[in-house]
Amino acid sequence: MIDTPSLVDQYCHGVLRTELGLGTFEARLGAQLGGSGALPAAGTTFFDTQTGFAVRRWCPPLLGLEAHCPPARYLARRRELGVAESGRRLLRASGIATYLVDTGLPDDLTGPAELGATGAAEAHEIVRLEPLAEQVADTSGTVEAFLANLAEAVHGAAVHTVAFASVAGVRRGLAYTPEPPGPGEVRGAAGRWLAGRPVGGPLTDPVLLRHLLWIAVTAGRPLQLHTGDRDPASLAGFAAATAGLGTDLVLLHSYPYHRAAAHLTAVHPHVHADLGPVLAHTGARAAAVLAEVLERAPFGKLLFSSGAHGLPELHVVAANVFRTALTRVLGEWVMDGAWSRTDAQRVATMIASGNARRVYRLA
Repeated sequence: MIDTPSLVDQYCHGVLRTELGLGTFEARLGAQLGGSGALPAAGTTFFDTQTGFAVRRWCPPLLGLEAHCPPARYLARRRELGVAESGRRLLRASGIATYLVDTGLPDDLTGPAELGATGAAEAHEIVRLEPLAEQVADTSGTVEAFLANLAEAVHGAAVHTVAFASVAGVRRGLAYTPEPPGPGEVRGAAGRWLAGRPVGGPLTDPVLLRHLLWIAVTAGRPLQLHTGDRDPASLAGFAAATAGLGTDLVLLHSYPYHRAAAHLTAVHPHVHADLGPVLAHTGARAAAVLAEVLERAPFGKLLFSSGAHGLPELHVVAANVFRTALTRVLGEWVMDGAWSRTDAQRVATMIASGNARRVYRLA
């Protein structure tokens, strides 16, 4: 038997403070699966997914119900307990000891301190780069002021954050060339973007996205890169360009391209990959997906995360599916004689928490 110790959730968001009906709960499940958060198609339900089945398996017993109870009954019990109490029960049963929380989304979500208090865990902030740049743009009157304030804001944030996160890869900020853009190119892009941007408009200019990433590379914190539903091989050039600079890169949410992410972790010493959302999305098939990642990735490069957003149930699902898959895969290898139990236990601890504590310099 492989013991999976308490977990470091190396990438997640806060949870909602509001009560949810069946439709809004399902929309949150859909958003976690990569959708827009809209309701499912008529006559269907997002509970009929691997993630939905995993919620029904792991969460009802934590609220005093039988596993696999109907969704309507589960949500009625959730409302009966109240959002605060149900969230407390769910998070504290997850076995997550430390949360690293991306605070860059606009929802009414708990921040790191509140999430940590609810879950009886430590919590640290991850600063998302693009909203930070957009805030700077809203308060900078000129191109020169924007660029100076942007560098100051990123380096200032490095004082209190454990990591930066970016969606530049999803927004194609690295689609053309991974190297840092020149000063003239940056000024021109900033001028065009600021002139045509509505107040609060998102940062989508590929030159500025690349410039922003390179500021973060010099700030001395790990940099988490969302891959979305894109092949992380598109980040290979950036990984090569940042090698030897002292900044660790962590690839987020690479399913269904988990093999490509695993390959990048093997090729580049400073590249890592997370696992939690990959396994939560695949549910009962998680052990097979985990085995595929372990075929290629060095074991010191893999980190647990939930990627949870809004629903405390998603923390529970990610943690339990991860533990089950890891125990099954490593346990089979021990039974086959391919691994010793001592090595399996050591690797399980590395992936569950040790690698994250090393990369993010946690106590």
